[in-house]
Amino acid sequence: MYGNFWENLKNAFRHGDNSLYKLIAINLILWAVFIVLNVFMTISGFGEVYAQLISYFMLPASLARLLTQPWSLFTYMFLHEGLFHILFNMLFLYWFGQLIHQFLGSRKLTNLYVLGGLAGGVFYLLIYNLAPYFSSSVDSSLMLGASAGVFAIVVGAATLSPNTTFFLLLLGPVKIKYIAIFYVILSFVNSAGANAGGELAHLGGALIGYLYIIQLRRGVDLGVPVQKVGIFFENLFSRNPSKIKVSFRRPKAKTGTFSSYSKPTDTTSKVGSTKRSSEETSQEEIDRILDKIAERGYESLNKEEKRKLFEFSKK
Repeated sequence: MYGNFWENLKNAFRHGDNSLYKLIAINLILWAVFIVLNVFMTISGFGEVYAQLISYFMLPASLARLLTQPWSLFTYMFLHEGLFHILFNMLFLYWFGQLIHQFLGSRKLTNLYVLGGLAGGVFYLLIYNLAPYFSSSVDSSLMLGASAGVFAIVVGAATLSPNTTFFLLLLGPVKIKYIAIFYVILSFVNSAGANAGGELAHLGGALIGYLYIIQLRRGVDLGVPVQKVGIFFENLFSRNPSKIKVSFRRPKAKTGTFSSYSKPTDTTSKVGSTKRSSEETSQEEIDRILDKIAERGYESLNKEEKRKLFEFSKK
């Protein structure tokens, strides 16, 4: 990360390796947009129009309606209406997301959030359409909120590092595995209550959070499809990398000193052979290091890689 919370949030879309703050920023921006729309449209007498508008982005339990708005399986996980709804979701995303980011890197954090949201949505659809208890409400039920994705991150972090301790107000230090277990049990108990859809989504997200880490330990990344889609859109909306050039001044080597950008002469090279410049080699090395950070986090770098990144950042 690049600074304190507000600094990181303000610059969420200016830095790479920053998916935690991007997710928080997207949720906050959409929440603010729909809050403003709700206020102005309700005051203007268009409250019903607003309700219809937001329903197109919420996940319907009805499969027939889902066919008319399939995008809602993705959009619902970024929508909130109540202040406390988004507040607690973002707090949990921030607290537990830092652990996932530190251990697994930025891309896998996004993978886990999206997979959790999708799994929660699918579980909600299945139960509402298969369980007789929900047969009378399936046509009218709609769901929104980041809870399923957040639960995937909470359970994923607890599976990855179960003995990490959080200090909770009134309770003191508590291992995160107990926090995750408590909230999973609470969601199960409430899955037949007033917020049944949301609680079922929590369980779906929690399940994928556990499975994701277990499979990752076996060398299988369930989030590869999500990551490929994300990279596709990153490339689509970013400038062509081939047109981006990074230049810097090569430091002059002094007597008795070593220049980190110098390159030993290749005495075996033949006349007419082509060698890449030290600047190009250095840029390739930096690109490789940045890719490693994005995949596995900053702490995955060794001392030499950290030194190279630090030296390059000063140019």
